[in-house]
Formats: sequence, structure tokens, C-alpha cells
Amino acid sequence: MKIGHREGESMRMGFDGGIKLEFHGAKVTSDGGLLAYRELDDALGLFDAVSTALSDQRTGRNIQHAMTTLLRQSVYSRLAGYEDVNDAERLSVDPVLRAITGKKAPNKQAASVNTMGRFETEFLTQRENLAGLSEINGQWVQKAVNKTPHRRIILDLDSSESPVHGEQEGSAYNGHFGCRCFHPLFCFNQWGDCEGVLLRPGNVHSADRWKELLEPVVQRYGSKNIRK
Repeated sequence: MKIGHREGESMRMGFDGGIKLEFHGAKVTSDGGLLAYRELDDALGLFDAVSTALSDQRTGRNIQHAMTTLLRQSVYSRLAGYEDVNDAERLSVDPVLRAITGKKAPNKQAASVNTMGRFETEFLTQRENLAGLSEINGQWVQKAVNKTPHRRIILDLDSSESPVHGEQEGSAYNGHFGCRCFHPLFCFNQWGDCEGVLLRPGNVHSADRWKELLEPVVQRYGSKNIRK
């Protein structure tokens, strides 16, 4: 994959006309498929609300990565199968990740391991940003629902186990699942879209705090022409 050249025939991406796709053996990435997601992302405006939904408490003039860019890098890394931030150092110089995050200049890179670690463990875990993430997710689902002719929404609440290694804060032993875990509660619609999720300790009842999860989802559909 070669980035930034305009000569010759090639496939160009709509979200950034400066990117072209071609085989170039000396510069190969295994994550070229992410550009298709980035194209869809741009067409649907999936990350448009991030700058207003997430609170940025950083100060100073040396801020190199906007919150939108950091969230995009976090999401796209998971799409590519990287489960945590340990691969961020290598991905920071990957041509696809640099293109996705707008860091195509030779002296620019995507966010490092330390930057992504702080973003995911310090910034995203703040109460207002957890609420912001829920709002962003709701907007994404709403965009998808608006593309369908259906006017009936069926919501399904279901819990699951998330096993942990060691004694992570908030985890607990669950006799039903037979392991130490978290016991998150999920809300899905009939198309399989995740409308919301609530992280809970491992030892709570399956229905614990169901109203806390369901009410915001119902309120989001309150102003729509939807049959619940």
C-alpha cells in the first residue's frame, strides 16, 4: 500500500482523496480492510458527535491527538483484532492507522501505547465520558434504525459473564458461571444492535439494575414514531 501519490490508475478513498490503494511490495500492511470501515464511517458521520459527547480535561499546548482521533484509533484497533493497547506502538507507524487518524505526514504518527493507555483508563472511565460513550452508541444505533422501514422496536435484556484473571476491582465469584468475573447486562434490539450495556460486579443477580439500563433506551425512542 502506497499513500499520498496521485499518478497512475488506482482505487481512491472517498473520505480522503489523497489515499490510493495499490500493491507495493516494499510497504505492506495487514490491515488494509480498515479503510473500507473508514469510508463507511465518513459516509455515516459516525464520529461526528465525539467532540461534544466526550469531555476533554487535558490542558496545555502539546496536545497532539484530539479525543475524536483517539476514540477512532481505539475502535479501529479492535476492529482489526488488537484486543488492548499493547500493539499501539507498532500501529502508530502503520500506514493504514496513520491514514485513518489523519497522521499521513512523514513526521506524524498515530497515538503511542502510553497515550492510548491514558485515554482508555483515565479519560474514558470518567463518569461523564461513560455517559458520553453511551450517547454515541445510541446515535449509531439510531442511524441504523432510521434506514429501516420498521416502526416496531423489540428490546431484549440479557446478562453474560466476563471472566477475569486475578482480583480485578469490581469482579467477584459467580456460582452459576463457576468463575470470578464481571456480570454485564446487555440490551439488544431485534436486529442484533447493542442498544446499551451496564458493567456490574460478578456476584449480582441477572436482573440487577435492569431499569437503569432500559430507561435511557426507551427515552431515546420516545420522540420517534416507534411502537415499543
